[in-house]
Amino acid sequence: MASVRIVLTGGPAELPEGGRVAEVDNLCDKVKISFGSGYEHFSHHGEVTEVDGVRLPVFRWCERTKIAE
Repeated sequence: MASVRIVLTGGPAELPEGGRVAEVDNLCDKVKISFGSGYEHFSHHGEVTEVDGVRLPVFRWCERTKIAE
């Protein structure tokens, strides 16, 4: 299966804008981004947005978890 470009929204304001476009293999899976001392989780609920003339699925922030020690 080909990867799909997505847009991440929400979460910490300090998350770099360059890290807001990512690629996933499956729109049904959550996206987990390592950030600071934890992970930011994003999920897709059918929303899309246009970026540079291309419609991309939007993954919204849904939770933060700590890195296990």
